[in-house]
Amino acid sequence: MRSTKARVAWCAVVAAVAAGVTSGSAGAAPSQFVVDLAANTGALRYGATGFLYGLGDEGIPNETMLAALNPQVTAQKAPDGLQHPNGDALKIAPMFKRAGGREIQIYMQDIYKNWPYENLGIADYLSKVDTMVRKVVADPNRTSYVYVPFNEPDGIWYQNDLRGRFLADWKTVYQRIRSIDPGARIAGPGFSSYRSADLRAFMTYARDNGVLPDVVAWHELGNDFFTDWDNHFNDYRGIETSLGVSARPISINEYGRFSGDLGVPGNLVQFVSKFEASKVDGCLAYWTTAGGLNDLVTRNNQATGAWWLYKWYGELTGNTVAVTPPSSTGSLQGVAALDSAKKQARLVFGGNNPASGTYDTDVIVRGLASASYLGSRVHASVWGVDSSGLNPSAGPYLVREGDYTVSGGQLTIPLTGLKGTSAYHVVITPDKDLSTVGSASRYEAEYARLAGSARVTYGTNTGYSGTYFTEGYGASANASTRFVVTAPTDGYYNLGLRYSAGPYSGAPANRSIRLKLNGADLTDVALPGTADWNTWNTATTKVFLTAGINRVDVNAYATDDRDAINVDYLDVTAATGTVTAYQAEAGGNTLGGTAVVVSDSAASGGRYVGWIGAGAANTLRFNNVTAPAAGRYRMVVTYANGELGEGADNYNSNIVDRYSDISVNGGTAKRSYFRNTLGWSNYRTTVVDVDLAAGANAITFANGSSGYVPNIDLIQIAAPTG
Repeated sequence: MRSTKARVAWCAVVAAVAAGVTSGSAGAAPSQFVVDLAANTGALRYGATGFLYGLGDEGIPNETMLAALNPQVTAQKAPDGLQHPNGDALKIAPMFKRAGGREIQIYMQDIYKNWPYENLGIADYLSKVDTMVRKVVADPNRTSYVYVPFNEPDGIWYQNDLRGRFLADWKTVYQRIRSIDPGARIAGPGFSSYRSADLRAFMTYARDNGVLPDVVAWHELGNDFFTDWDNHFNDYRGIETSLGVSARPISINEYGRFSGDLGVPGNLVQFVSKFEASKVDGCLAYWTTAGGLNDLVTRNNQATGAWWLYKWYGELTGNTVAVTPPSSTGSLQGVAALDSAKKQARLVFGGNNPASGTYDTDVIVRGLASASYLGSRVHASVWGVDSSGLNPSAGPYLVREGDYTVSGGQLTIPLTGLKGTSAYHVVITPDKDLSTVGSASRYEAEYARLAGSARVTYGTNTGYSGTYFTEGYGASANASTRFVVTAPTDGYYNLGLRYSAGPYSGAPANRSIRLKLNGADLTDVALPGTADWNTWNTATTKVFLTAGINRVDVNAYATDDRDAINVDYLDVTAATGTVTAYQAEAGGNTLGGTAVVVSDSAASGGRYVGWIGAGAANTLRFNNVTAPAAGRYRMVVTYANGELGEGADNYNSNIVDRYSDISVNGGTAKRSYFRNTLGWSNYRTTVVDVDLAAGANAITFANGSSGYVPNIDLIQIAAPTG
């Protein structure tokens, strides 16, 4: 976070970047981007996949959007803080942990309502610290939290006193936190930019007074990041060494400029590559609305172009290897990894100055002799994803695919006309391809995320699609091939699973596999046996998918090898199925209390039901919602919610994610949050699971608190499988 005045200053200097180093220009020779597979640079940290206020409430964003990225760190407001209406660290923690998140930072000063924070004195702040820390200590996710007691003290409370009063207050607050939570992890100092002399003074004082931060934090929000990151990082590590302080984890818990970086793959890849090379953590800055992963997600469950960049990054496996961009301080940057077990090398790269331009580059891969399992000829596919702003992305597209002969331990992939705002993904495998991999509807198993005993061997089998397949399902109950697929709209899709199921000792002739959708078991799919392991078959299951991103896991589950198969690919194509709509304003429904039908031409039937909630009596009940059989159904809720709430309103819109307690036939209500639609006539959908009885059902929307339910347009009911 920064003051409005500071943001104006940044905007004024954005143009200065255009005068910097360019990656290439029309008529110039292609630049060279070098990857050295022989130079192992360590375990992947995935540290750039972090967010400040990226999570709003439970289900905001959709959990699948988060889990598919391999998230690491999120920074959120203090428990019951007033700075914003959503983003409470303790409330988002369960979802973040389920999605695989590692660390949740608590911005403690966000207990205050205003920006800059009200300065009511250290005694007032300490009383609030006491309350916050006791709430954290009582929380079941206690060990995942990191306290951030001060946010940008160089601009707030201590502008002219960083080496006096700030140091004394740091010690006081640090000791107060530890007195209540002895095992607390504490991050600081949290400067708004890299300040070498002030950081040295801070670390010296902290060392001498026994109050060293467990995590060292500062922000990278300016143009100087692109040219000076390595200097900042090396200078700080030098401070530690000179003071005899052990190396601390570093968290750049706000990164990205106010304008031009968030949501732009070609700009963000520069942060990703530099943070991964330095093995530090980072959180995308909060220049936008909460709950959208800082513009990686739109409409709660749909991906922008930048989301795909972080997905590619999160799917790197093995260890990182050295990369040499055309210039260490230039715009074209990237991160690469080599996985000897999977027999794949991957590179994520991008960036150009100006970002609006195009460039040519030769990707030169060296050190192939050290990865002999890739062979003397390799297959390479190059994918791109464009910036989509806040609109849903069309997804990755194939830029180039081919086979390359390794000569002198290296190969060159020439690329032309690359877009400065786009990011690119190179996948290198042994030369085993039997068909191209660029089908828009097909997801190759060998490119998917693997878990358990699932593996890719690039052996001698035949008949498969793409570059190979996944195996390892025999004698396993945990093999998993995890596809991430896109559905343009809510509705039914055919999932065509291509597999082989040849003879396997102890296994039945016919097999089955368990499908998991968005983290929950969906159905077991019968798979007739095949004559041998080079014979392939396709089993199709019709499934209701949510508009946007869906996770489809193909899982082993049995102990008797009935699930011993190989997985080739998953095809996803649109299908039809029974989806029954019920308008909120229909006469057969029951409106309680203040709930009322309101006209709006943007609603599907020209009307919606509003003023639901703000009291237990103010409800909307859909009557006679029919189901052919008892069971779980998908309920697609079309709604609008443009509410703004209390909090600091001088740098972000304080959107409110309204919720509804939804009950079926008078049973226990289930709470569902609805992402703000940024306008009262912007209607979006959220999918909620409901358990229905056979025949007629009543579904009630309510909110007994002081808050309202979103305006409800209609609901649609569909079975999970067709």
